[in-house]
Amino acid sequence: MTLTFLLILESIIGCFILLIACIIGIANGPVGLVCLYEKEVQKRVVELGLITQKRINRNAMLFKIFGIIPFFAFVMVSVYWINGARGFVSGFWQMSTIILAEGLFDRIFIDWYWVGKTKAWIIPQTEDLMPYIYGKTLIAKWVFTLVGYPVIAAGLSAIMTLFLK
Repeated sequence: MTLTFLLILESIIGCFILLIACIIGIANGPVGLVCLYEKEVQKRVVELGLITQKRINRNAMLFKIFGIIPFFAFVMVSVYWINGARGFVSGFWQMSTIILAEGLFDRIFIDWYWVGKTKAWIIPQTEDLMPYIYGKTLIAKWVFTLVGYPVIAAGLSAIMTLFLK
């Protein structure tokens, strides 16, 4: 298989990891991942008795443990063990490709379409707080995706380069 094909396949799998984490997170309703919503929404659902702040914090931790950590582990294994990257530059651009693909999937499909255009993520009695992702948070997410993700890829590449010497 060519490297291009592998990167496309790995990018799709990375998006799938995020998608599965979200599907599992909202399996019993969108309140399960209210940790990803604005603070105003979180405050409202706590006031409504739909969830506690302790449970929100627990769900946020579980999302990181079972969604984010596996994603980054998958990326590192893919790039350095499956694709055979050696050195910083090769690892950096491959990781950046996969991580940015997942980030764009998150911003466009999950945030804009799934959360913003469907009813799957609507929490009853919070409709007045919609859209759930707006303003500064939306800008911050895009900046983090376009700038922060390559920085993360650089950090992971540096770490892997040190370990694989």
